[in-house]
Amino acid sequence: MDLHIKIEEPKAHTCLVTLSGRLDTHTYEELDRQIAPVLAGDVNAMVFDLEHLDYISSAGIRSVFKARKAIEGRGGKVLVTHLQPQIQKVFDIVKAVPLSSIFSSVAEADEYLDAMQKRVLEQREDSF
Repeated sequence: MDLHIKIEEPKAHTCLVTLSGRLDTHTYEELDRQIAPVLAGDVNAMVFDLEHLDYISSAGIRSVFKARKAIEGRGGKVLVTHLQPQIQKVFDIVKAVPLSSIFSSVAEADEYLDAMQKRVLEQREDSF
């Protein structure tokens, strides 16, 4: 599955970035490329709407954190909204322990994140 990116024209120094599909090692570079001009501008808030994002890997997390670092560096904020349960699980893991400190490689981190997201999805299907 591909990543679909919609970046709305910034309003009042805030930019909405809507993602759908998969944000992974095959798609993160496109996100980085598309948000680079926004990050180079005077935006002081970026909102990532992830309502239709199905999967995120460590590369995708890095893209979000890269945006956060750029915007927070000038006193702004990055917000993430509408997380699906499996995506929320990844953000919870990353918030608790930085990925770089618990995995020996990106591939190992991605395997772990993939398994955690599948487990959350399976639990949701079992509850229906």
